[in-house]
Amino acid sequence: MEIGFIGLGAMGEPMARNLLRAGHTLKVYNRTRSRAEALAGSGVTLVNTPAAACTAGVVATMMADDRAMEEVVFGEDGVLQGLPSGGVHVSHSTISTDLSRRLAEAHRRKGQSFVAAPVFGRPDAAQAARLVVVAAGPSEAVERCRPVLEAIGRKLFVIGPEAPAAHTFKLAGNFLIVSMLETLGEAFALLRKSGVDPASFLEILNGSLFQSPLYENYGKMVVEQRYEPPGFKLRLGLKDVRLVLAAAEEAAAPMPLASLIHDNLLSGVAQGMGEYDWSAVARVAAQKAGLKG
Repeated sequence: MEIGFIGLGAMGEPMARNLLRAGHTLKVYNRTRSRAEALAGSGVTLVNTPAAACTAGVVATMMADDRAMEEVVFGEDGVLQGLPSGGVHVSHSTISTDLSRRLAEAHRRKGQSFVAAPVFGRPDAAQAARLVVVAAGPSEAVERCRPVLEAIGRKLFVIGPEAPAAHTFKLAGNFLIVSMLETLGEAFALLRKSGVDPASFLEILNGSLFQSPLYENYGKMVVEQRYEPPGFKLRLGLKDVRLVLAAAEEAAAPMPLASLIHDNLLSGVAQGMGEYDWSAVARVAAQKAGLKG
């Protein structure tokens, strides 16, 4: 099928390539045109506005934050303007639940559908089409887009008809991941200061208690103090924790650990770690313990 794709960053670009491999044709838009030009070739049409990417009736967006999403949707020559009645906007971005509700309502008023389909996975998983996709929205719209959603990932979960639920799901999932990074950092700082090898600790723990690729992969990064190149930047992790706290306040669900992690991520940004991988929150824990790295 022909679809539009807006947002060709570290995640969006490999997702778009996988759609091409699956036989779809794309109209692509990116604010930095050179990123779009890298996709030029069979099955790709470059367009100059978000609206022009929407003419086929289905458009996917992968934006960095709420502000970027608002610009491409509500701005001049934006998605709302270009998507025809009956069209579907699929959002893969991690955005606030408030914006998700506003998008769903804005599209409904225009006779369009909004499907939230955030993804779990880093750029390497995006390249390998191994993302986990969590989708929510009107059932007919979700089923219309199922071939697109299945082309970018290894698993697709449809959790209901209300789009904001998928974004709440994604924020809660990211909170669990960053909480793991915080506890890894604190535990490894304790081990290092006590003369215990963190690598052996990780091998034993992941081989007996957790057996999780997240613990294994992130644990190795922290053990090796390898925070570049980033799979997911620390400053974006800070953004996500801000969104978690906003959702928690709206739901009257206290999340004291999220508040602590927010401050540690903010400390990392203040110390120049914003462009590092978000696992560098472990470096903040190490520094607080008087350790280097």
